[in-house]
Amino acid sequence: MEKNIYSNPLVERYSSKEMLEVFSPKNKFSTWRKLWVALAESEKDLGLNITEEQINEMKKYVNDIDFEMAKQREKEVRHDVMAHVHTFGMQAKSAMPIIHLGATSAYVGDNTDLIQIKEALAILRKEMVNVMDGLAKFAMEYKGMPTLGFTHFQAAQLTTVGKRATLWLQSLMLDFEELEFRDKTLRFRGVKGTTGTQASFEELFDGNFEKVKTLDEMVTKKSGFEKRFMVAGQTYDRKIDSEMMNLLSNIAQSAHKFTNDLRLLQHLKEIEEPFEKNQIGSSAMAYKRNPMRSERISSLAKFVIALQQSTAMTASTQWFERTLDDSANKRLSLPQAFLAVDAILIIWKNILNGLVVYPKMIEKHIMAELPFMATEYIIMEGVKNGGDRQELHEKIRVHSMEAGKMVKVHGLENDLIERILNDSSFNIDKEKLKEILSPKNFIGFAEEQTEEFINVEIKPILEKYSNLLGMEADLKV
Repeated sequence: MEKNIYSNPLVERYSSKEMLEVFSPKNKFSTWRKLWVALAESEKDLGLNITEEQINEMKKYVNDIDFEMAKQREKEVRHDVMAHVHTFGMQAKSAMPIIHLGATSAYVGDNTDLIQIKEALAILRKEMVNVMDGLAKFAMEYKGMPTLGFTHFQAAQLTTVGKRATLWLQSLMLDFEELEFRDKTLRFRGVKGTTGTQASFEELFDGNFEKVKTLDEMVTKKSGFEKRFMVAGQTYDRKIDSEMMNLLSNIAQSAHKFTNDLRLLQHLKEIEEPFEKNQIGSSAMAYKRNPMRSERISSLAKFVIALQQSTAMTASTQWFERTLDDSANKRLSLPQAFLAVDAILIIWKNILNGLVVYPKMIEKHIMAELPFMATEYIIMEGVKNGGDRQELHEKIRVHSMEAGKMVKVHGLENDLIERILNDSSFNIDKEKLKEILSPKNFIGFAEEQTEEFINVEIKPILEKYSNLLGMEADLKV
């Protein structure tokens, strides 16, 4: 491609070939032609004077598009649809009189947008299933490994590495449920005419509403949709675009949350994203292992989240049956959001394919904090050994303050356990104290919750879509 003009990074650096093809000019305009064929076929079947020869000639050129002719024609007429009607008709000459018969521009424009959305959702479904599979495997592998929980990024009650992963997975599962709903309920605009009244088709079919309704239904099914809009203006309801952007924003939010946590964990040296043999973390600091993949996801996610406002404003400011101030916006917002989310999911899966866990660092951080968390257990054990609960509570409070001071002020190790062992008031055996301080005693039902969640919520999804598993997740750069 030319190097002296702007190139879209989503195309050059991030998005998959599969998603780029969905929103390509070739797919868009060949879909226009397929819609013109579907319209002509249905009109013929319902009695209009259209021949099989005309339809066959149209089919012959569905994927053979003269883009240069269409471009030149659009410069003359300033109308993209009519430019492509002309270009198609110059090839399928016998069909020229019946191409686009009774239709308005939105027939091909809007219906193609909806078809592209449906195709794009299918790609995201595959990618989301694979990311969920990766998260589920990670969660099950580390379901019983204790780790510090964090609230406000301050050390809190223990959880497990796997249980934490179920929180990431659950967010994505909610997004997946939304995707399934959006796909299932997505309606086709169909054959509605210039302002949605089907007046042109009333003329073509001599006022026969049943035939016009049947035409609408036939084209809807030929285009791969089960549902159609019963009523419309010139366009489909722009709420659809806003709803789709909500879904894409939600996926981006879930991915961003995952990367926030992972980047913090990488700072703690507990879990790291993959780092390749020849990868450079910093141009200046050769030792660095920057979380490049996570940062790329978070950057793309911000872009998608910000786009939601664009489709919301478009949906809310449409005038009556149609206004064209949605056009340029639509060309930019939804395709780029789909491309960005496509890239996000590929990178997410790539991270999961090489996620590295450091158990010794996790254990080190636990043991630096666990003595404080175990104080109630230690008091109870001291009482069992003849101590006074109130006295022991005061002693452990004092010891805890001093131990905290050693850590925070002097930069030393947490010595609370040594202090308690050396305090005869507690009368606790060292081996018993080790038993009390086993991290497994502080994870509650994290392991059982992880297993139940994966088995009940995630496995049915993975089994239903097992044919989608095994996607490659290589990065372009």
